[in-house]
Amino acid sequence: MKRFFLTLLFGCVFLAGYAQAEDALAKTYLDKGQYEKALYYYEKLYDGNPYNMNYLQSLVKCYQQLEQAEKAEALLLMQLERPRVHPAIYIELGYNYQLQNKEEEAAAAYEKAMQAIEEEPSYAYMVGQGFRSKQLLDQAVTAFRRGMELNPKLNFNYDLAYIYGEQGDLEKMYNTYLDLILMRTNMKENIKRNIGRFLFEDGNEKGNEVLRKVLLQRVQADPNIIWNELLSWLFIQQKLYRNAFTQEKAIYKRAEEPTLDGIADLGLIAFNDEDFEVARDAYEFMVVNSADPSLKIQAHYYLMKMAVMDAGKDDEEELIAEFDKLLSTYGTEEETIPIQVEKANFMAFVMNKPEMAVKDLRRMLELPMDRYSRAAVKMELADILVYQENFNQALIYYSQIQKELKNDVVGQQARFKVAQTSFYKGDFDWAEAQLKVLKSSTSQLIANDALQLKLVISDNSVQDTLQRALKKYARAHLLAYQGQDDAAAALLDEILEVHKGEAVEDEALMMQASLFSKNRNWEKAVMNYRKVIEFYADDIYMDDALYNLAGLYLDELNQPEKAKPLLERIIFDHPDSVYFPEARKKFRELRGDAVN
Repeated sequence: MKRFFLTLLFGCVFLAGYAQAEDALAKTYLDKGQYEKALYYYEKLYDGNPYNMNYLQSLVKCYQQLEQAEKAEALLLMQLERPRVHPAIYIELGYNYQLQNKEEEAAAAYEKAMQAIEEEPSYAYMVGQGFRSKQLLDQAVTAFRRGMELNPKLNFNYDLAYIYGEQGDLEKMYNTYLDLILMRTNMKENIKRNIGRFLFEDGNEKGNEVLRKVLLQRVQADPNIIWNELLSWLFIQQKLYRNAFTQEKAIYKRAEEPTLDGIADLGLIAFNDEDFEVARDAYEFMVVNSADPSLKIQAHYYLMKMAVMDAGKDDEEELIAEFDKLLSTYGTEEETIPIQVEKANFMAFVMNKPEMAVKDLRRMLELPMDRYSRAAVKMELADILVYQENFNQALIYYSQIQKELKNDVVGQQARFKVAQTSFYKGDFDWAEAQLKVLKSSTSQLIANDALQLKLVISDNSVQDTLQRALKKYARAHLLAYQGQDDAAAALLDEILEVHKGEAVEDEALMMQASLFSKNRNWEKAVMNYRKVIEFYADDIYMDDALYNLAGLYLDELNQPEKAKPLLERIIFDHPDSVYFPEARKKFRELRGDAVN
């Protein structure tokens, strides 16, 4: 008897597993549009469980796609003979009639689905979603609205707003979403994501214009600061950071419990997007208005970073004095580590006083700090040691970071710098070993840089087994890192002359073009990019050369007519390029299109 029950149990488990496998297989075939194969399995599944709505609807879809609407109709009519009929059956039947151009029968079936809502308002959701799944949007709206009329406790505004968007009624969609935010503030982020589908950076787009108008109307009619918050968010989507700053200041001044979080976030966004004017204003506002030392330190850090960017030779002593004043005010403790690191970077790479910077950074390592702050100090220290060509000491610090933050992006960045430093010192085998690991980095930027450097090493080790050109190229990179641009450019000239026709030539041309651009020698930069485009059409740098040259024509030389064909080549010849989205946008702007 025990053996019988065990056998029965195992048999049931086996059949359940088999049914699940068939279910998954049927869905796979349906999703792939292989309707005949899907039909075979759904007929078996439906026969085994005729009350399963998913099997029924999938089977009906298979019949319809195979132009067997009569079979679908017979199946659905059979369902109507059951004691209790699911309202979705009427929608499926009506849609099936529509496919056969039986409009009157379809309308009657849809009316019966609607009637179910009169009897039970909670059916409005499934009826509305059923109509929406068939793109019968007017009927879906009617179903949702009727359910809410019959039972005011029901709220289908989220679904209604989505449908208004699908219908192209943006004003009604926005107003419905905004009303919903007032009722359910916890849905604000979800709603912003949905609204975001209709917004573009170009503020002239209809979606942007309508939302701006709706929000401005609400700001004028209702003092709720949520409208200012949404206006700020809209302006940030459009990269109109000055307008967003105006809204953030209004929010701060009118809030019952004012916070500078919004202005801090905006400052960082503007900084990262290189709108330094707005970033500076935002951080200065924080310094004036915050009573929180942590926020003030954060603001001062970014203000000093921007001051360093703008600094000339005559400003160096003044900036060092400003750094010292801040550290005197807030202390040389863990909280000011970012400012201390920035000061060290300035001393080493701008003032060319790396010894003083190294001394300060070593002192910092004696302070108590979290592992990320410690990694930042070690990274800066190692970077300066590379600048001094103390490669082995630098490698020790990079390796420590890599070990301490093994699975973190910072650790992966340290590993890349191990490879880069090994490259500078001519240890190409070890550099390549590190780069192989980094090709699968979670950071796409690190992975791309690793792949590019690995290709440089491997490509230039085949023809020249002694790696003479590669050693010179690595030296040129180090000179550029040390700020010796003229010496780097001269060494690249030597490479182009002595190693003409070798694999290194395209890399040398691209690097030299970058140096020329940095030093505003536009004519020479253009010449180099032109050579790469003309002679290295199949090279990995081709899209870089096209995009960079187009950028020079647009941003520096005011020759947009020359940029246009370059951008067009990226669009049609390099659709997988990282520059493709921006190239397409710029090309459309040049052509006079409305840019999405």
